[in-house]
Amino acid sequence: MAKSKKTDLFKLESTAGTGYFYVRKKNPKQMTEKLELMKYDPRVRKRVLFKETKLKKGSS
Repeated sequence: MAKSKKTDLFKLESTAGTGYFYVRKKNPKQMTEKLELMKYDPRVRKRVLFKETKLKKGSS
């Protein structure tokens, strides 16, 4: 049997406008609010706010 999928992938996108992003997993039943984290953006060489957005599913 296959495992049940409990986590979803989402994208943390930089608010600095550089287009840099991180991809993370999150369990939507335990964490219902949108995630906002201070993380490092190498394009501006600073820690900036990253906000959760939808991850576009690519063709596999």
